[in-house]
Amino acid sequence: MCADATTRTTLDKAADENFPVAPFFLPRAWRADLMAVYGYARLVDDIGDGDLAPGGADARHLGVTPRPAGAGSAEERLVLLDAFEADLLRVFDSVPAHPLLRALQPTVRRRSLTPEPFLGLIEANRQDQRVRRYETYDDLLAYCELSANPVGRLVLAVTNSASPERVRRADAVCTALQIVEHLQDVAEDLGRDRIYLPAQDMRRFRVTEADLARPTAGASVRALIAHEAERARELLDEGAPLVGSVHGRLRLLLAGFVAGGLAALDAIADAGHDVLPGPPRPGRPRLLRQAASVLRRARREG
Repeated sequence: MCADATTRTTLDKAADENFPVAPFFLPRAWRADLMAVYGYARLVDDIGDGDLAPGGADARHLGVTPRPAGAGSAEERLVLLDAFEADLLRVFDSVPAHPLLRALQPTVRRRSLTPEPFLGLIEANRQDQRVRRYETYDDLLAYCELSANPVGRLVLAVTNSASPERVRRADAVCTALQIVEHLQDVAEDLGRDRIYLPAQDMRRFRVTEADLARPTAGASVRALIAHEAERARELLDEGAPLVGSVHGRLRLLLAGFVAGGLAALDAIADAGHDVLPGPPRPGRPRLLRQAASVLRRARREG
């Protein structure tokens, strides 16, 4: 697969997210910069998950000999993450080798972005290779600080709208979205020998790892998922005032993020909190209804 096709494969995954990545109503420059940031975030996650496009083009761009099997071991993924980090740092002082990082470089320069949020996403994926269970909810929140919150901070930076309060609200939204994704993907994550449900909560609800491997969820698993979903909903509620703190098309974009999380939680609830057969996904009508509701709240609070 050629580099252009590999890059397109990565960017096309934006359509599968719970939230709009770079919708049509945004200014063209914003869309380009948000897609560059998304491409980076998606690729680093694909490296960490062993989901790179077949053919080994990404590894070759990073100067790593590709493995025929594709996904490789945790050790091989760590090698790729190290090479990716080295290439990321070239974005800030020279010329990177990977085409997605070359596409990111104009955004970094135009928006005066710093390495920290990008490095956080790499560190989250390193952690995924070493940590496969989380004992407490606080442990999970610390992981989300690396795996999710940098994305919201980058969105605020790209749109020149960051402030300490907005960053705090954006962190709540992004952590919620990460937890929602974990709830949707319980079965998929277990297939990778990862569990993002706090072990403390699993014991409280008398859920075992064997229960998570079943085709459908029993009552205890459903109760656990409902509990974690309520936590995510509370985080979305905490972060929702972010939408009312901005105006214009940025308000629409941020409303889409919050609405995407709420609509996904509604889909999980509609499935009776049984996420094991596959990830419950909201339809477009539900997403639009939630977006309208979020915008109404923003007008009241703004």
